[in-house]
Amino acid sequence: MTLTPKKQQEIEAVARQIRVDIVEMVHAAACGHPGGPLGMADFMATLWVEHMGIEPGNLHDPKRDRFVLGNGHTCAGLYAVLAHKGIIPREMLKSFRKLGSPLQGHPHKNPELGIDMSTGSLGTGLSTAQGMALAAKINGWPTRVYVTSSDGESEEGQIWEAATSAAHYGLANLTVLVDFNNIQIDGVMREVMDVRDLREKYAAFGWHAIDVDGHDIAAIDAALCAAREETARPSALICHTTIGKGVSFMEGKASWHGVAPNDAEAQEALAELSV
Repeated sequence: MTLTPKKQQEIEAVARQIRVDIVEMVHAAACGHPGGPLGMADFMATLWVEHMGIEPGNLHDPKRDRFVLGNGHTCAGLYAVLAHKGIIPREMLKSFRKLGSPLQGHPHKNPELGIDMSTGSLGTGLSTAQGMALAAKINGWPTRVYVTSSDGESEEGQIWEAATSAAHYGLANLTVLVDFNNIQIDGVMREVMDVRDLREKYAAFGWHAIDVDGHDIAAIDAALCAAREETARPSALICHTTIGKGVSFMEGKASWHGVAPNDAEAQEALAELSV
């Protein structure tokens, strides 16, 4: 189903707010990872506004949808989404990465806050998600399981063990969204450890796999709809993005993988995002 102009504008506004929240959280904490979640904001907003069945009223329903943030260091974006959904109080975002806060620098499983899995050790997210999807399939539940990953994380062998298992069990209720920005902590992915064509890789493992512009909300929505219509295979959306998207001095730069903006940089970033 094609997005209406009104719905697309709503998703664009949510993505913009997610980016504002990311900059404010990481700046206030004076540490964290701004680049990745800024690049993921468009597909995270599209997923959570239009497709994800997690709401404040169904957090403890075993049949509800599940979400796993495989690339856990990008959690500032997840927390911003949870605040938008009303699952966590917006005021809680100010506690990001503070001692005693439930919103740490990598997600800590907390059913009360809609955080379905502790992540951060790269490679484990897809395995966890495919286990959730298999359990839902065995139980005959309508649950859909969504998990994020990244091109850098795709260097982990465990990703491909999970991909093999998910295809073997025909987990059509599982969708992975891969943040493909060609950047990882050590620099350009193609130079550090080239994972090559991830769409072809997932397809070779038996998945329904799609390349998509990770900043084109209509294209992301169409790909998620196609994944929902798939009845025999898990789906992989290879979302081609720009690290630091929306903040000009961060875009495309590996140096912003895990560095907090200073006061002047945060002010400049927020000014750009408010336009």
